[in-house]
Amino acid sequence: MRHFENIIVGFGKAGKTLAASLANHGQEVLVIEKDSHMYGGTCINVACLPTKNLIINAQKGIEYSQALEIKNQMTAKLRNKNYHKVADLKTATVLTADAEFLDDQTIQVTDESGKEQLTADRIFINTGSTPIIPDIEGINTSNHVFASREMLDRQQLAKKLVVLGSGPIGLEFASMYAEFGSQVLVLSNGKQILAREEPEVAAMALDDLQADGIDFAFESQLTKVKDTEAGLQLTYQQAGQEHVVQADALLVATGRRPNIDDLHLERTTIELGDHSEILVDDQLKTNVDHIWALGDVNGGPQFTYISLDDFRIVNNQLLGDHSRTLANRTVYPHTTFLNPAISSIGLTEAQAKTQGLNYQIVTMPTAGVPKANVIGNPRGMYKVVLDQDTKEILGMTIYAEEAYETINLISLAMQQHVPATVLGDQIYAHPTMTEALNDLFANL
Repeated sequence: MRHFENIIVGFGKAGKTLAASLANHGQEVLVIEKDSHMYGGTCINVACLPTKNLIINAQKGIEYSQALEIKNQMTAKLRNKNYHKVADLKTATVLTADAEFLDDQTIQVTDESGKEQLTADRIFINTGSTPIIPDIEGINTSNHVFASREMLDRQQLAKKLVVLGSGPIGLEFASMYAEFGSQVLVLSNGKQILAREEPEVAAMALDDLQADGIDFAFESQLTKVKDTEAGLQLTYQQAGQEHVVQADALLVATGRRPNIDDLHLERTTIELGDHSEILVDDQLKTNVDHIWALGDVNGGPQFTYISLDDFRIVNNQLLGDHSRTLANRTVYPHTTFLNPAISSIGLTEAQAKTQGLNYQIVTMPTAGVPKANVIGNPRGMYKVVLDQDTKEILGMTIYAEEAYETINLISLAMQQHVPATVLGDQIYAHPTMTEALNDLFANL
């Protein structure tokens, strides 16, 4: 039985970065990853980067087959780079194998050479998340039903695509495939899209998505999936009526859950939450003293940059001054990459009102930003929630070109308590989307 100083299960953002840090400090690290196509984690292989690459190329007018080839070349290059950034380190080893816990101390790995039992001083679980597939008749046996990962590898463009779910993943795929030329229908069990965003922004985005040719069936329930010679037949209920549609493919985008099924944590004393997440403390340690959980698997926000922050917390606890914890994670932005993107951070107006805060609202249409007109996409708006007295930003939503860049400046301002008046007085390069802040905050 081999013993290591550190074993990391999963080659995701947090795990690979921690592996490199520990190895660079002379510690022995074994990284176990069951899928050689997932070196580097979900983001670079089957999520953030390939989807954004396809979205950008779809908006450029590049044909689907060529865009798919570009995407595959990019992910292969990044996957190889990420593998060697860990595997080439002197005290680090990458093992491609299945991993399962036998007890709190022992991990069994299985590969082509057989089975082996391993132990470690410290174990880090970084296995990410996996799609939630709802219990619907025919959905698990169909040859035309895909989660996001499988959809990204589909060689033929679906002429008729149905998307189940109107969250960020579903909407990004819907927008992207509509740009490629697919006929898209989104089935949503809710009353609107982007329920967590400012309602006027969500309404504006819906109008724009519909203008791009995407159809929506709100308050609908998919009840049956049936393969046909031409593709598949979908039956859904809406307003008490049954509807039947034909499609080439169904994309299931109904959320993700912690990826723990193959770990057999029931053999351990590791505690889980109500949604199968691994419970951790503010230092991301489980109830088992030598085991940590990082990234999506611990039930935190499912973003790559949150996984990176998980690494910072654990790395600081192991090699630093122990100052970083989950309590340091005050605000962070998130983006849905539509056309244009929607980025937001902090409180919405409704949340500020519920909390009884003394706030003010400032809005501005994106069409008033010169760069938006230069780009040729003046869709959208800016909305900010300010503290009435200090003018500090409590929350902001940007529906505009390059929103994902501008929101980072807003995040920094919020973290450092920089008032909006300071942002409004800055001299920005011209023409840029960031200079919208001059006009947005001009009358404070």
